[in-house]
Amino acid sequence: MKDREDKVRTLRLFQVADYIKNSHYPNATELCKKFEVSRSTMMRDIEFLQTRYNAPIEYDFVNRGYYYTDPTFTIQSIMLSEGELMTVATILPLMEQYKNTPLEATFKSIMMKMIEMLPNKVEIDSPFSTHHVQFIKDPLPEISEATFNSVFDSIRSSKTMEFSYRSISKQSYTRRRFDPYKVLCQKGNWYVIGYCHLHERFNVYSLSRMKDVQISNDAFEIKKDFKLEKYIDPDFGIWNSDEKPTKIELIFSKEINTYILERTWHVNQKCKQQKDGSVYLTFMSNQLQETLHWVMSFGSSVQVVNPPELVDMVKEEIKKLKKMY
Repeated sequence: MKDREDKVRTLRLFQVADYIKNSHYPNATELCKKFEVSRSTMMRDIEFLQTRYNAPIEYDFVNRGYYYTDPTFTIQSIMLSEGELMTVATILPLMEQYKNTPLEATFKSIMMKMIEMLPNKVEIDSPFSTHHVQFIKDPLPEISEATFNSVFDSIRSSKTMEFSYRSISKQSYTRRRFDPYKVLCQKGNWYVIGYCHLHERFNVYSLSRMKDVQISNDAFEIKKDFKLEKYIDPDFGIWNSDEKPTKIELIFSKEINTYILERTWHVNQKCKQQKDGSVYLTFMSNQLQETLHWVMSFGSSVQVVNPPELVDMVKEEIKKLKKMY
């Protein structure tokens, strides 16, 4: 109980100091009302701030209130709440998802500057500790700094770029000429969507599969018929597709019903448990290829009901698997 009272008092002290510093000569009555304490408690708080933290708090008899003789003074102690500490503690591990990009170094530099701005003494009002959390990241492909920066420079300058590209099923690189419109990041994988001069259509390219990127002097304008939502589904995937969204219908076995029910798989989903314990899930998307990969990850725990094209795609994958095994 005493430990809790000490924490409450410490937090109040910082709030009182901040209030005096940023208010217009607050008097004891105003401070007592603001922080809901007695006059004797407030006098002890002010004296403690003056003696323990060397806060330059004085009473002005003309304005009849307290003020800081040195407005630039700050108390060299910070109390972090549990939520704030959680945020600070998780920022650095979360940056692991940018480990394959130049952003990692930039984020770390920013964090180090923020840490250097903190006082030497930091009081933690939380049982939480950084060693209580372990982050497990997905394996990510490397993206060269030159490629990463060139793509963004090309977008900012609206200049056509050229690069060598190796498609996922190819063994060699081919040269592409491309007008980049927008960079996309999906689970740590970075892509760019725009107009491909080679294929004369809108296309998506993975930054990790690019090399020898060059920015030309040729300016481009985004084509009027380009609509991002026609080619990607931001709630499900960015597999390039200009097909119209179709209704996806799936039935998951009762063995994993809680796992399915507790998550939002798509912003427009409808999800419900059926009488036999299985779960019916439906949503609209044009990302059949992405949906196929996702569905296959559940193995025999899911059945595709609709659309027929997706059913056929699953059957084809099963045939390929049978040949392999």
